[in-house]
This record gives sequence, C-alpha cells and structure tokens, in this order.
Amino acid sequence: MAFTLRSVKVPPNSASLEEARSRVFDFFKAACRSIPAIMDIYNLDDVVTKSQLRSTIASEIRKNSHVTNPKVIDLLLFKGMEELGNIVEHAKQRHHIIGQYVLGRQGLVQDLDTKDEGMSDFLKNFYKSNYF
Repeated sequence: MAFTLRSVKVPPNSASLEEARSRVFDFFKAACRSIPAIMDIYNLDDVVTKSQLRSTIASEIRKNSHVTNPKVIDLLLFKGMEELGNIVEHAKQRHHIIGQYVLGRQGLVQDLDTKDEGMSDFLKNFYKSNYF
C-alpha cells in the first residue's frame, strides 16, 4: 500500500482551479482507500470507526475550501500526500494518530470552570495572588 502512495506524485502546478479540485478529490479517494490499512497498522478499531476517520479526513480538506489559488491548493495537496505517506509508512506512533485525528485539535480539554467548585476562598485568593 505504501508503494502505491509513494508512486503518486503531485505535479508542480495545476493548470486551472478545476484541475486542482480534481486532484483534491483523487487525494480524498486515496486517503479513504488507505483507511483500512491505517486501522490495522495502528490498531484503531477500539478507538474510532472507519466512517469517523473518513469524516475527519473530509473536515481537514474542507478547512481549506476557501482557497482559490491553484498553486496554494497544490502546496496543501503536497502536504496532505506527505502526511498520508508518513501515516501509511508507520512513521507516526499510535498516540500521534489518536491525538491528531481521533480527538482532534481540542484534545482532552474539559470544562475548566468545574475545577474551582471544591476550593475554599482562601485557596482561590492564594492562587490569584501568587501567579506571576
């Protein structure tokens, strides 16, 4: 699988926006086809489903849907192919994949306001006054 992805190279420049757009769709198809291999390599079956990974890939692509310059699209596409190649070639560890694509950019952030519920007024004032 890694050798088929390695053979797919992004040409230096797309001639038009439509060509760049079709290359993005081809990249999405290649990424979706590599999801079963990624699930096996990183043992992600207990953490995420294939459809959740597919929607994560789609949302990562949609983040840049406002870009209309074909050269910028080609650059983003090259970065995406490089990332996919690193993932398929097992250049990342399992916690990298889980942190970036399963949990997302938010991570395990929880509500920060709930931490202060059990604190006394003395501790609240102490923490407020001793931060530099």
